[in-house]
Amino acid sequence: MGKRDNRVAYINPIAAARARGPVQSSGPSIQDYLSRPRPTWEELKEQLDKKKKGSRALADFEDKMNERWRKELAKNREKLIGARENQKERKATEQRDKHKREVHSLN
Repeated sequence: MGKRDNRVAYINPIAAARARGPVQSSGPSIQDYLSRPRPTWEELKEQLDKKKKGSRALADFEDKMNERWRKELAKNREKLIGARENQKERKATEQRDKHKREVHSLN
């Protein structure tokens, strides 16, 4: 019985790749990207104007929120003004009472 031959053939990977030929790329090349059609200046301006306008739904939502905010602001102002008026009235009555006490204490 003879020995088994356990040698493995070595293949240079670079040489094998060169032998196969150029690699077929999947997808667009750099040249395709550079030569792609581009919009004209007018088309670009139109796109920018559309973006500035925004969506109608968003504008409606913002208007609704502004209305709610105005109502809440008015309500809070009324509360503050009412509180200030109450403070002024209290101060006035306290001054009258204090003046009455002073007048009565002098007598």
